[in-house]
Amino acid sequence: MPFVIKNYRVKKGEKIQISLLKELKFNLAKAQRLLAKKRIFSEEGKVLKNGDITESEHINIVEFEGITKGLKPLISFNDFALFDKPTNLMVHPSNRHTPYCLLDEVKYHFGSSGNIVHRIDAETSGLILISKNKKSEKELKVKFETKDYKKSYLAIVEGQIKKEIIIDKPISAHNGNIKIKMTTGNEGKASQTIIKPIRYNNEKKQTLVEAIPLTGRQHQIRVHLDSIGHKIVGDPIYGVDESIADAYLCKTLSDTDRINLTGSHRLWLHANYLEFEYNSIIYKFKSLDNEISMVI
Repeated sequence: MPFVIKNYRVKKGEKIQISLLKELKFNLAKAQRLLAKKRIFSEEGKVLKNGDITESEHINIVEFEGITKGLKPLISFNDFALFDKPTNLMVHPSNRHTPYCLLDEVKYHFGSSGNIVHRIDAETSGLILISKNKKSEKELKVKFETKDYKKSYLAIVEGQIKKEIIIDKPISAHNGNIKIKMTTGNEGKASQTIIKPIRYNNEKKQTLVEAIPLTGRQHQIRVHLDSIGHKIVGDPIYGVDESIADAYLCKTLSDTDRINLTGSHRLWLHANYLEFEYNSIIYKFKSLDNEISMVI
């Protein structure tokens, strides 16, 4: 369990924010974050808010403490590292009861200062950039916010794609019951994805493609490929009935049903290339998914 309750000794009769900064030596950002997320409690279990006075010499704080399941960084530098995230692994915990996610490994290997710079879907495998300190976290996150990087994916899609395609379709939230689902249409945020065919499997009627997102919308590659009739093999949300997507998200879809209904046990989308500049050095990383190579 990544979230644990830790007991700390503080000065009785002092404002909680002062105790966090003065007694526990937390920095201001951490103190504010813990208070805002209601993770600080009195010994009696009362949530402590900014300005509350400590009524005893001890408080309880719910903190994230990473565990490991053997996943190690793909490569590591002084200020950052890269993980090759497996498919079906969340990047961040969805709640306090999430048993395991990539952030567990980040905190386990790099301590409390380690953090995840950007996201990919839980179903997507591939390269994830990790910062090791607050300075690199701030600088690298700005690069992703301003799209100052190059990124590409490998995907196996249904049907044959014969030539390069530029999908230029706005993306917006879907109106159905699946809240996280996106859709294309005339309205929404401008979105562009370049699709380059690599190899076609005539027996399976599937194409291995390189997908290059020029914008960074939620589920962009998945929704764009589905919109042109080439859904990604194994996608449990796009190109399937909403009842299937709902069963998958509610974790009631069996492995056998998932294979039968989506075509595979996993989503065949892999973040395989990442390029960015840091401290005047251009870094280029490539992670060819051997599983994808063998399947196609």
